[in-house]
Formats: sequence, C-alpha cells, structure tokens
Amino acid sequence: MTVNTYVRIDQSRALGNVALPVCDTEKMSSSRTAPAIRTPRRRTVDEGRRESLLEQISREFLSEGFTTISVDELTRRLHCSKSTIYSVAPTKEQLVVAVTKRFFRLATTRIEESISGIADPGLRISAYLKGVGAAMSEQSPTFYRDMVSFGPTAEVYTLNSAAAARRVQSLIQHGVDSGHFRDINTNFAGHLIGWAIEGIHSGRLPEDTGLEAGQAFSELGDILLKGLGRADSSQG
Repeated sequence: MTVNTYVRIDQSRALGNVALPVCDTEKMSSSRTAPAIRTPRRRTVDEGRRESLLEQISREFLSEGFTTISVDELTRRLHCSKSTIYSVAPTKEQLVVAVTKRFFRLATTRIEESISGIADPGLRISAYLKGVGAAMSEQSPTFYRDMVSFGPTAEVYTLNSAAAARRVQSLIQHGVDSGHFRDINTNFAGHLIGWAIEGIHSGRLPEDTGLEAGQAFSELGDILLKGLGRADSSQG
C-alpha cells in the first residue's frame, strides 16, 4: 500500500479567512493507479496552501523585517513545522526573496488596475504615484532597511524601482504625444521622478520635509503635473 504524508489544515486555527497549517501530520492511503498527490485537484490544494502560507509569512516580514525573525520563530507564530515553511522555499534567503517578489508583483497589479480606467494623462500619473505611495506604506521601515541591505532583495527592489520610473516616463510620453503635456525630455523626467521615488521610499525625503510617504507622493504628483502642463493652459 502506498502511503502519502500531508499537512492537515485545522480550520479552528484560521487567521481571518486564511487557514493555518498545523504541525501534526496524518497518513492517508491512496490508490496504486491514481495517487492523490498526482491528481490535478491535489496539486491545486497544495499550491493554494503554499500561497496561503506565503501570504502569512509576508505579513510577518513586512511588519517586522526579516533579519530578526528566524525560521523557528515563524514555525511558532504560524503553528507549523519547518518542513512546511520550507515547502514554500528551500532556504530562508529564498523565502525572503519570494516574499519581496510577491509584494512587488501584487502591488504592480493593483496599481495598474487602479489607473486602467483613467483617460486623462495627468490624472493617470497622479493616481499611479499615489498607488506607489500606498503600496510602499505597507512596508515597515524595518522591512525596507532589511530589503535594501540584503543583496538579492535589494536587486529585486532596484529592478522594480527602475520599472516604476520607466512606467511614469511612458505615461509622460503619452501625455506629450496626445498634446496634454508640453514637449519635454521624457527620459530626463523619468529619471528625475525615479530619484524622487527612491528618496521617498528610503525615508530621506519624508524625514527632511516632515511629510508622510503618502503626502510626499501627492506633492510629487502635484509638482509634476503643474510642471508638465502646457503654458497656454494656464493663461486666460
């Protein structure tokens, strides 16, 4: 008889609507001809459990950073075994990278969805920058410091910051092409905005100006739009 071991989900230990995997395991028999682990349904359940666990780990790391939270501490908080944690990623370093990539992937999706129905180029840029500010506010200062100090996650952050700057540049170019903005060097504008985003993300600009990150992004959007506006639109 073939024996498979799986992690049981205890609904009584759910966190919100997310079920937490528990440490004890049960042995279940399966068919010789169609083992449960090979069925599409079983793979879907396993992937769903993995995503649920990654979401919970993300909450812990985003709230407190990841350098001070060990895998042992994660097992205690999430009521699961180390093998369950390592089912998400084989090492803590890879787990941290997975959390960071997930954060930026979900943030990008939310931001793009939020601006998809906005036709006015200026309002789209403003909404985009506010979306970036809202997303980055989900990261605690501790997580941000850990992220930019650890090589693999710093690389993920750098790539996404560059992508955000390019996205703003493309939005500006669209505004120029459509006649909503005056003709400017969009490459320069994109880099300038990228540096401003970096200054806000790092906390340097909010610290120097006394603004919260969300307020800083709103100010950036306001300054940007007024600077991009056509000269004749402010007359008469």
